[in-house]
Amino acid sequence: MSSTSLVRRLLVVAAVLGLAAVLPASAAAHARVSPAVSVPNQLQLYSLAVPTEKSGLTTTSIVMTVPSGFGIDSFAPPPAGWSMSVQQSGSGDNAVVTRVTWSGGRTPTGEDSLFQFLAQPAAAKTYSFQVQQTYSDGSIVNWSGPESSDAPAPTIDVSSSLGGGGTSILTIVALVVGALGLLAGGLALVGGARGRALA
Repeated sequence: MSSTSLVRRLLVVAAVLGLAAVLPASAAAHARVSPAVSVPNQLQLYSLAVPTEKSGLTTTSIVMTVPSGFGIDSFAPPPAGWSMSVQQSGSGDNAVVTRVTWSGGRTPTGEDSLFQFLAQPAAAKTYSFQVQQTYSDGSIVNWSGPESSDAPAPTIDVSSSLGGGGTSILTIVALVVGALGLLAGGLALVGGARGRALA
């Protein structure tokens, strides 16, 4: 089977399975940025999902610190009840988003707070995001630790050679399924926001 044929088949499978990636499974029980595998210098749709794990409480605020070199272009509107504020360095075309705060929501136990944004990683490397989660009782969880910790920092791996060399088929599947699933769930939100802005 040629590599082109293989990729086409993977795209068909991804189109069928993609919607499953839109709502991340709460069983993962960690804050995460998806897709977990990405490519540099291409604008892509990403999501941040943060689980509410404490019983009887709600998540009321999420603060994400953006790693250097991960350029956020724009945001999908936050879910109902949430508001968003953005901190950036520079101005105009040179503005760089450094931190995003979503607040005012009330995500209950067992559900994820989900936010989406268009971004472009600048280089092939691992990007680590610092995420601070505040609960309705004022307690805070800092998702900033190593992978083996109770509160690991969300990370994504950016590779410049997804289609050849030592890259596994599983990696390609993860990229395609994750990206198409997020696009299916998020492009409608982004398009809706732009449509309202033009109205």
